[in-house]
Amino acid sequence: MKVLVSIDGRPGELELHPNGQEWRLRYVANGATVEGSASVVETEPGRFSILIEGRSYETKVIAGPGGVFSVDLGGQSSAVEIRDPRSWARDRRAGIGHGRQTISAPMPGKVIGVLVREGDRVEAGTGLMVVEAMKMQNELKAAKAGVVVQISAKKGDTVAAGEPLIVIE
Repeated sequence: MKVLVSIDGRPGELELHPNGQEWRLRYVANGATVEGSASVVETEPGRFSILIEGRSYETKVIAGPGGVFSVDLGGQSSAVEIRDPRSWARDRRAGIGHGRQTISAPMPGKVIGVLVREGDRVEAGTGLMVVEAMKMQNELKAAKAGVVVQISAKKGDTVAAGEPLIVIE
């Protein structure tokens, strides 16, 4: 999987290849390339133990509005934005805060929980739906405040990558 990342405003490209708890990665930024592998274990929600070349790191990840995460690695905090170029049917950043927002399935999976109902008012960062993919649970969150106007999947449904699930206005 290849994603575009911005770490504290510095753009780069990250390739990730998972194999269980082991991840091969390749990061390219400012003409420099870093390649390696890491063992990643989620010790509790939002907390990870990462082993890279024999060194252990504890990491805390907090999701924020608009797809920006706060990542604390060894006491140093960074703002990290991750964008999947496969989802660029239109530039989503331009739509954040304006008009309709459609939340789509990030990958194929099964809906294991719907956390809102049509008509609910939500704030940015509110959990909307939980989709299980590859034995991992992914909570889909609102990127902006608004009202849930449409829910297209229910608990137990199988969804495809990119399938629209929830619309917020």
